[in-house]
Amino acid sequence: MAIRGVLFDFSSTLFRLEPDVSWLEDTGLDPHEMAEIMVQLTLAPSRHLPDDLRPEWDRRDVDPETHRRVYLAAYRSAGLDARPGFAERFYDGMLVPEAWKPYPDTAEALRMARAAGLPVGVLSNIAWDIRPTFALHGFDVDAFVLSFEEGVVKPEKKIFEIACERIGVAPAETLMVGDSEEADGGATALGCRFARVAPVAPSERPDALVKALIAHGVAG
Repeated sequence: MAIRGVLFDFSSTLFRLEPDVSWLEDTGLDPHEMAEIMVQLTLAPSRHLPDDLRPEWDRRDVDPETHRRVYLAAYRSAGLDARPGFAERFYDGMLVPEAWKPYPDTAEALRMARAAGLPVGVLSNIAWDIRPTFALHGFDVDAFVLSFEEGVVKPEKKIFEIACERIGVAPAETLMVGDSEEADGGATALGCRFARVAPVAPSERPDALVKALIAHGVAG
């Protein structure tokens, strides 16, 4: 069955976190080293999370206040609060549109789907509005399905149902593209097709999105 619609994950799929840490230059800390630490903590902070906050971890992407609380706790536990206000500044720096860099082929992948006449949705487990990030780069999609707005997260089947409905395409004719076999791959339980891209730096992944679309018969 032909693909008639495409859903993309956000973080480590269409965009990668590359925060501005130039403000660290006056602290004596290495901005490049701290930027990498921030990225790793943001993408996989749970191992630094204090035990008393672990019950809240699964709720982080449906409640912005919980998200902020658990991430700040993880940052502090990892030693990123050597100076007052560091953890908060790191966290706030993650939320701004400028902190997210598109992969080299993000624009081309979105263009290809559009040229093929396919509706495009962004489906993300996230606790803040990412629409301004897309607007910053002039990327236009048909629908955003964000966990904090829907109250449900991937890989739960319900959020994939919502996304397919938003783009107006049956699950069996929908391709989900994402970096997580567990979260994004949950789309297959609903009957969607799934293409995985590696969650690596943009410089290491020049054309994975375009290749994923071509592999599933999308060309435009």
